[in-house]
Amino acid sequence: MAKVKVTLKKSLICAKPNQKATAASLGLRKIGDSIVHEDGPVIAGKIKVIGHLVSVEKA
Repeated sequence: MAKVKVTLKKSLICAKPNQKATAASLGLRKIGDSIVHEDGPVIAGKIKVIGHLVSVEKA
């Protein structure tokens, strides 16, 4: 499967609790943290929830 690299670009300080939980479930804690995941419907849904806080690129 394809892989995607997700990088946290904006702060989670003013984010809603569900957005903070979604970022934590992706493994993102601090600005600049990056992680590579297998692309799939679950990851796509999580990225959609916090799309305004992260940048996504193919890995």
